[in-house]
Amino acid sequence: MKKIRVLVVDDSAFARKVVRESLTTHPEIEVVATASDGIDALEKITALAPDVVTLDLVMPNLDGLGVLKALPPERRRRVVVVSMADGESELGVAALAAGAFDLVHKPTALAIDSLRDIAGELVEKVLLAASTPARAQAEPVRVEPIRPIASSERVVLIGTSTGGPQALTQLITALPADFPAPVVIVLHIPRGYTEALAARLDADSALKVVEAREGLELRPGLVIVALAGMHLYLVSHGDRTCAHLDVEPLTSIHRPSVDVLFQSAAGTLGPRALGVVLTGMGDDGLAGSRAIVQAGGSVLTEAESSCVVYGMPRVVKEAGLSAGEAPLSAMAAKIAERL
Repeated sequence: MKKIRVLVVDDSAFARKVVRESLTTHPEIEVVATASDGIDALEKITALAPDVVTLDLVMPNLDGLGVLKALPPERRRRVVVVSMADGESELGVAALAAGAFDLVHKPTALAIDSLRDIAGELVEKVLLAASTPARAQAEPVRVEPIRPIASSERVVLIGTSTGGPQALTQLITALPADFPAPVVIVLHIPRGYTEALAARLDADSALKVVEAREGLELRPGLVIVALAGMHLYLVSHGDRTCAHLDVEPLTSIHRPSVDVLFQSAAGTLGPRALGVVLTGMGDDGLAGSRAIVQAGGSVLTEAESSCVVYGMPRVVKEAGLSAGEAPLSAMAAKIAERL
């Protein structure tokens, strides 16, 4: 059996040791080397051609973001970032936007038990990164134009996971300043990163992008990003639709959950709900998409050709719930058709 060859990059010797031990508990993974800074990392990537790289972000000589930018786009999709949210959230979001496959949150306290808590998640993401096809070229930047829309009663609800930050950047920046519908987003990302993500999208977009807060009213031109660690519900207050944050249900695998958002939107908005399921692993969004369709709304899915991981959109499409699909370059225009 051919093993997945991994390079572990971290300036902490203790972190390198624990990450190496965590990865080698899986029989299909082999850590071929470690690197202590960005220059060392690039030299070993060139010499060893590892299948996957786990990458710390804050390092001497050349940081993790510098390493990513030095790699061709197809290699970046085989990089799993291992980062702390405290003080590093903007770097983490920038790394994901630059094409890193996914991010694992490293505990601030470098205790053996704390670091080993991430072992299962780290192994899962390394295995997935190794099995995901790396395209030789990124999808063309050209975005299909959106037809002018004067008004709409729809609310656009977006759910995504692995590859989501890159996908959201391309989609949200393609929406014009006069986009006539509110946009609400659930992304699977560790706690501490959604504020930085919202700020980055806000800076790049013609729309106003904010992190969700309790009671925030939806309005055209506003994009709300769910707060990591809290479910996002839509609730009605008279003629207003507002955000409600809650930790329940605690049994949900993801918090926030796409299913929770979509199901609440189905109950609150009915046929006004327009779900959009983008790249991601797993089936979060399937039950919610079913609820939206049953309430008279509709759901769009990202085409396999532009997905980093064709999991979440695939299960929705295969269930017969997708009213249409499009690659990211055409998704903004596809959404406009449904407003």
